[in-house]
Amino acid sequence: MKIFSAKQLYQAEEITQKNQKIDGIQLMERAGTSAFEQIHARLGKAAVQIKVFCGVGNNGGDGLVIARKLIEKGYAVQVFIINYSEQRTAGFLSNYNAIKELLNKWPVMVNEESELPTVQANDVVIDAIFGIGLNRPLASWVNKVITHINDAGAYTFAIDVPSGMQLDSYNSKQPILRANYTLTFQAAKLPFFLPETAPYAGNIQIIDIGLDQQFLHNQKAVATLITKEQAAALYQPRSRFSHKGDYGHAYVIGGKYGMIGSVILATKAALRMGAGKVSAVVPTCAYIPLQTVNPEVMVKTVAHDEYLVEDNFEFSSKDRICFGVGAGQEEKSIEMFTTLLHQVKTPIVIDADGINMLGKAPELLKLIPEKSILTPHPKELVNLIGDWDDDFDKIRKVKTFSKKYRVSVIVKGTYTLTVSGDHVYINTNGNPGMATAGSGDVLSGILIGLLAQGYDPAISCVFGVYIHALAGDLAIQNTIPDALLASDIIAHQGKALRYLFEKPQEVKNSK
Repeated sequence: MKIFSAKQLYQAEEITQKNQKIDGIQLMERAGTSAFEQIHARLGKAAVQIKVFCGVGNNGGDGLVIARKLIEKGYAVQVFIINYSEQRTAGFLSNYNAIKELLNKWPVMVNEESELPTVQANDVVIDAIFGIGLNRPLASWVNKVITHINDAGAYTFAIDVPSGMQLDSYNSKQPILRANYTLTFQAAKLPFFLPETAPYAGNIQIIDIGLDQQFLHNQKAVATLITKEQAAALYQPRSRFSHKGDYGHAYVIGGKYGMIGSVILATKAALRMGAGKVSAVVPTCAYIPLQTVNPEVMVKTVAHDEYLVEDNFEFSSKDRICFGVGAGQEEKSIEMFTTLLHQVKTPIVIDADGINMLGKAPELLKLIPEKSILTPHPKELVNLIGDWDDDFDKIRKVKTFSKKYRVSVIVKGTYTLTVSGDHVYINTNGNPGMATAGSGDVLSGILIGLLAQGYDPAISCVFGVYIHALAGDLAIQNTIPDALLASDIIAHQGKALRYLFEKPQEVKNSK
């Protein structure tokens, strides 16, 4: 599912009007009516006070359509016009006149000198002040209006985007209206999925308003949301006449004294993901734990009891390697990593302390094999790209890093991003229970398991992140997120793969 820029969406509206032989006011009526239907379905004619806040642009026009439809349905509605500009769009003016005729009076005009409208916690607010076109700081009095609505704690519907939210930048000093529900037109918006701005969007529903599909299909996406259907299309089914050699040999290199669990989790996840063979390269203290807990895993030890050191291991061009889980950052371990990078020319997965080692020895970056996968959490990401101003700047810097070193970067978070060159893929499943020790090790195991089977590295990222999060969701179906363990995610990897191909009724019966 594609995410577009504001410019692309405005172009889509123009093309739609031309091809469907409608004008902007008719398209606004369509959008506002669709949003009204969703709001009405949720309110169910409840006896609530509805406060509709409209700007003087097209988003305000959408809000006026919604207000008119609500009034016609018998709801108690008050309309406030936030008069932040003397300029008005044609769509706003048309619906401004229409609401006046319906009410037999003009809506309340709010400007810099006005008292703030009364909003109570048991009201319903519809936010249609600013849409996707906002690209500048707001006047201080408009900021006060947004803050006033937020402070009231009313249940709030945002139309298209919460007011104050911008599609390509973030200003921490500018308030954003905090919505319970965002009814967004045609496609999701990038800030709905970024850490600094996502909490303001609340629940999100995409409303198809019939924008020209051919035009949108031909547009390059700002980012792509990964859906169940897209994930299913990435899966590579097995041949009945295959053997373990067809599914590759995955190596997990990592672990130090007290952190061997990382390797146990990663190797088990790689096996569960379908790798034909999995080997662990670990300090000698890990030999007995691994052989005991993961009998399917082969174990090779280095000549040190507590941490990784150089050894005379050789890897074939068909082997796939994950380095860094639980590895620590000993100087001898960095030397081992350096030797490995000089030797291996095929894509590898670098996680955890492998990324921290790159931070300590940035000269190693140029040795990373092309198409490798890096999986940093936010603090580890700083080691790769430095500090960033905001989430949009972070994405720009990750893209630059990805293109410079020709790697894919998985930026972990509530909505995990995969950045591969200029392409950004967003995963939306998963749950708070996955914020638990070992969850990242499981993801690394999934990724190396896919690489070993011959999946393209970028596809391994997108598919692996999706399966990892989906397995986490399936693991809490009969419990709560608080109780989730990383090993539970591994236990549900197979169910996650099966879920991709189940019909809805089969999914329901499987719970």
